[in-house]
Amino acid sequence: MALPQTEAVSTECSGIDTMPDAAVLGRVLAGQKAAIAAVETAMVPIAVAADMMADTLRGGGRLVYAAAGSSALMAIADGLELGGTFGIAPDRIRLLMAGGLPVDATMPGHTEDDISEAAQAAKHIRLGDVVIAVTASGSTPYPCTISELAQKAGARTIGIANNADAPLFATSDIAIHLPTPPEVIGGSTRLGAATAQKAALNMMSTLMGIKLGHVHDGMMVNLLADNAKLRKRAAGMVAAIAGVDDARADACLQASGGAVKPAVLLAAGVDDLEQASALLNATQGNLRTALERHGILRMNNLTKGEIK
Repeated sequence: MALPQTEAVSTECSGIDTMPDAAVLGRVLAGQKAAIAAVETAMVPIAVAADMMADTLRGGGRLVYAAAGSSALMAIADGLELGGTFGIAPDRIRLLMAGGLPVDATMPGHTEDDISEAAQAAKHIRLGDVVIAVTASGSTPYPCTISELAQKAGARTIGIANNADAPLFATSDIAIHLPTPPEVIGGSTRLGAATAQKAALNMMSTLMGIKLGHVHDGMMVNLLADNAKLRKRAAGMVAAIAGVDDARADACLQASGGAVKPAVLLAAGVDDLEQASALLNATQGNLRTALERHGILRMNNLTKGEIK
């Protein structure tokens, strides 16, 4: 019986335990590169998934990440960063990991088979949410059960797996197959499979953030500056986008309470915070569109003034 791709042993790594250090590291690096290359085959479903995620947040739903083991660590890393990068509120994100989030270096394997725990976790999933279930094998009971129950609850589902014909895909509205080659250490999916998963998750959430209008010329303009590093970064963004000096950027950030988007609009000449907020509300938070609309209004006002 043929082993699944994620369990197969790489023939290129025969005798790896007898190789010089540099050769071992070369094999590991080659495995990582091959895993990343595999993600290119899934560009279309990744883009569709990002659109679904953005649509979910616009509609008031939540992003629910569900996984076990190494796959869960990849999913959790993506979910935890959404607030800092894109300003997504914590209550719009749920992180479901078999056995719970680790508090030390213990990560037992048996929890991935706990269907009752998965069913309990899935009770909180509701219509309007989107579940992102991640499993290298595509058959791990915990995320597969959550995906199935989520669909029954009316939620939409995204499934990410590294084996073709994964059972997970039967309950996935969007199936993302990442065909990574056999691992350098057979079955150790924390290596290539996890790298491909992390890349796919990064791509999905980054495109989602762009679609939500939280990225402007490669800058994370929806962050809330609440520490020294972020205040400096925020001031730099305001100065660069609005074309003002540092003092003006700092003043506008203070007026906006550290929020970059309204600070940019204030620096660009919007009268006050209320008008800046109204512009952002009217453009669904898209800074570029808000700036363009402000420019049009300003030109219209100038034209009216000249006619008078």
